[in-house]
Amino acid sequence: MSESQRILLFYWQKNNVLMYQIARQQVKAETSFLSLVALPRLVVIPMMLTFLLAYLLVFVFKLTLHALNNRYLQRHGETVPPPFVGLIDGEALATASAYTLAKGRLSLLRSVVDAALTLIFLFTGPLAWYDGWIAGFELGFIVSGLLFFLLLSVAQSLVAIPFDLYHHFRLESRYGFNRMTFKLWFVDQLKGMLLSLIFFGLLGSGALWLVQAAPQSWWLWVWGLLVGFGLLMTVISPYLIEPLFFKFEPLKLEGLEEAIRGMMSKAGLSVSKVLQVDASKRSGHSNAYFTGLGKQKRVVLFDTLLAQLRGEEILAVLAHELGHMVKRHIRKRLLLMATLALGFCFAAFWLVSWTALPQLVGMEEASFYARVLIVTVLAGIVTFPLTPISSARSRRDEDEADDFAVELHGNGDDLATALLTMSKENLSNLHPHPFYARWYYSHPPVVARVERLRRKD
Repeated sequence: MSESQRILLFYWQKNNVLMYQIARQQVKAETSFLSLVALPRLVVIPMMLTFLLAYLLVFVFKLTLHALNNRYLQRHGETVPPPFVGLIDGEALATASAYTLAKGRLSLLRSVVDAALTLIFLFTGPLAWYDGWIAGFELGFIVSGLLFFLLLSVAQSLVAIPFDLYHHFRLESRYGFNRMTFKLWFVDQLKGMLLSLIFFGLLGSGALWLVQAAPQSWWLWVWGLLVGFGLLMTVISPYLIEPLFFKFEPLKLEGLEEAIRGMMSKAGLSVSKVLQVDASKRSGHSNAYFTGLGKQKRVVLFDTLLAQLRGEEILAVLAHELGHMVKRHIRKRLLLMATLALGFCFAAFWLVSWTALPQLVGMEEASFYARVLIVTVLAGIVTFPLTPISSARSRRDEDEADDFAVELHGNGDDLATALLTMSKENLSNLHPHPFYARWYYSHPPVVARVERLRRKD
């Protein structure tokens, strides 16, 4: 029996479909075991270690930022910032600090669990086994791909359930925010899973069909599919998806709808509907937002926000949101996201076809689906250093929206007062570490934001 035949028999006995296919190629090529297996290992190990170290470096940096922010809050958490003097006392500030630290600990624990499971799955063999197991069903390219990613998504959801339960029914309940019953939480989960399954099936099968139909240009077609799907969801979500979870009804606060329509008209926009939503059924947190493309908008106010703020403060908050539209921040962000998605799709196309890609996780061969998974993890590492750039751009947009709100509404004090009240009611962190805020915060820290608004007055 030749060396190549012994290799083939070995992998057949192990019943490893993927490695058997690799071994069969060795027989066909009439090459030696050392030339195909031993020599590549000299390259595989350094590449895997480089990828592993990069992943760990990013993770350790995230942990360092988290620890830095927590220590800063513990040192300064008893000091009431000047804008909050008279609005919040030491006890309320201590509660807000404790809430921030509790959320941070939960987030940290989840990050550690997610990172550990990712490392185990990628670097200790389960990915290779899972890839071969899926291939063994011989279901075809599209069905195999859907099954590959669906089972991973299910596993990820199962891991997230304990954290989600603790977040809602222990942490949020302890600080008075959770209003959900377990039955409502469970029904929301079922609805979310069903919607995710439908959209995953449609989007996933469409993307995989494009990969199969256009192997040299799929990156462009998949990009178009993703952008089109995103725009479609923007249009249909307020009408088909959000009503599955919330009850929308006409605004009940007398005189406010007329004031909102007047302000919108002043900004050159029209309103189709002004609605309030029963957010208090689930949480005590507050918010307001606009939906709709073009000049006609739909205004949605959380009932919790209506209970917390005065009419003029609500108008000031909506004026800020209008600022994003008038300044075209949303359009610019959509264009930027579409451009970045195009770059990611092209990079994924190039990397997926790179023969050495599986070596990053210690594999010598991998399916298209496993390669996409590796590229996704790699993208998270590569793009992480860009986070502060994105955050700075977002904070700049928030400042521009604040300036517009002051101009449209006529004063900055109403918006400043609204921010102070919402921060107090939502137990916001009033003492983020400056570096942590520069890295992660999409909005300016509330203290600096209020001080800036009052200087403009």
